[in-house]
Amino acid sequence: MLKKLVGETAVYGLSTIIGRSLNFLLVPFYTDPRVFQAEQYGVVTELYAYAAFLNIVFTFGMETTYFRFSNKIGADPIKVFRNIQSMLIISTIILCAPVLLLSEQIASSLQYPGKGHFFITLVSLIGIDTLLALSFAKLRQEGKAKKFATVKLFNILLNIGLNVLFLVVLPKMHPSFHVRVEYVLYANLIANFSQIIFFPKDIIDWFRFSFSLLLSKQYLAYGFPLMIMGLAGMVNELIDRTVLKFLLPDNFYPGVTKLAALGIYGACYKLSIFMSLGLQAFRYAAEPFFFAQAKDKNSPELYARVMHYFTIVCCSVLLLISFNLQWIQFLLGSPEFRTGIFVVPILLLANLFLGTYYNLSIWYKLTDKTNYGMWISIGGGLLTVSLNFVLIPRLGYEGCAWATLCCYAAMTLASYLLGHKYYPVPYKTSYLLFCICLCGAVSITFWNLQLSTELLHNLLYKNAIGAAFLLLLFVIGKKVKAL
Repeated sequence: MLKKLVGETAVYGLSTIIGRSLNFLLVPFYTDPRVFQAEQYGVVTELYAYAAFLNIVFTFGMETTYFRFSNKIGADPIKVFRNIQSMLIISTIILCAPVLLLSEQIASSLQYPGKGHFFITLVSLIGIDTLLALSFAKLRQEGKAKKFATVKLFNILLNIGLNVLFLVVLPKMHPSFHVRVEYVLYANLIANFSQIIFFPKDIIDWFRFSFSLLLSKQYLAYGFPLMIMGLAGMVNELIDRTVLKFLLPDNFYPGVTKLAALGIYGACYKLSIFMSLGLQAFRYAAEPFFFAQAKDKNSPELYARVMHYFTIVCCSVLLLISFNLQWIQFLLGSPEFRTGIFVVPILLLANLFLGTYYNLSIWYKLTDKTNYGMWISIGGGLLTVSLNFVLIPRLGYEGCAWATLCCYAAMTLASYLLGHKYYPVPYKTSYLLFCICLCGAVSITFWNLQLSTELLHNLLYKNAIGAAFLLLLFVIGKKVKAL
């Protein structure tokens, strides 16, 4: 069974790595001074932070709800799919309406007067994403990882192509066609809408409306805490990019505007993709896998093994990326964006804790105690907001990174303690904690270590040290696993 998880993670992982890597090509593209200045990229960063919040609200936990109810004994997956899809159609219409009607007022309140079309486009692409979310969940449930990967890669390639068309080709062909931030949104909207062609049968089901009030109450009872949890999770992940321009003191970074500082932080945050893309791939495969294995009496031991290998892999990524930032930073097209590179090791460690939390969170999903997950996430969200308010005026965007790290570490601890009480899993806790703390401290402290005046020699020495640490962890891990 572990091989099945590894196999599906490999497919999701390969597609996610390729897809996110292709998508990451937009970062050096956007940060090229011929395309966007830091201030313009700050607008893109902020708008997509809002999009992530809205995406959670629109889907309100129905993907995980679909996994849970379609796997119950005697359940009809088709009926579950149609009922939940009907709920999403109703909710999407209700949620889109006020944004479409009040777009100009929303734009003005967020300091974008006259830019209501930003938010009309944003809510439209989120609405399409929501209506297709369950179709992607069904592919995961049915183990159709290859089709899932194909559609996602198609979407990303089309999005990249449209970005190049709108931001480079058309402006060169027609001098009157000026580069604008909204073209990024238009490209995304078209790419998202194009995914519909891959789900003709599911689209037909949109018109086979199947709404049950009784079932909807059950789905909402399970999914609503997950939505609150997801929303709180987005607060943890993205609140820094929505409040930074409001909390950063004037002239904190001499000669850099608040929106430009947001753009710099947003671009550097993108470099943590090397950790987050692995986490995303793991989540795609692990969630349905964990639910499917829940009936096995030996499932806790299996979950512990998954955590063991997961931690070693993530610690490896943390060290190797941190020790290679001296050349990775050149992926940011302009030196202006590289001034914030020092936050990347902190954000990588934060993402490692987030991945650990995802592993631990299986206990409340399997025991139907999703309200605990909701309260953990709410607590994390409150901690993140509080720390951002305290740290941003003092540390700037470095305070955002430390707030993120503290939040995910606290959530991991809370989930572990509660999970140990309600759904004990025999994790090798001391070893896992040793791995994370050691690699985290080394990466944050020595990422910019100069062992040689020559860049190539310095990178070779640092990577040799990183390899030695990883070998140490592997040897100790083998012994621990044998106990």
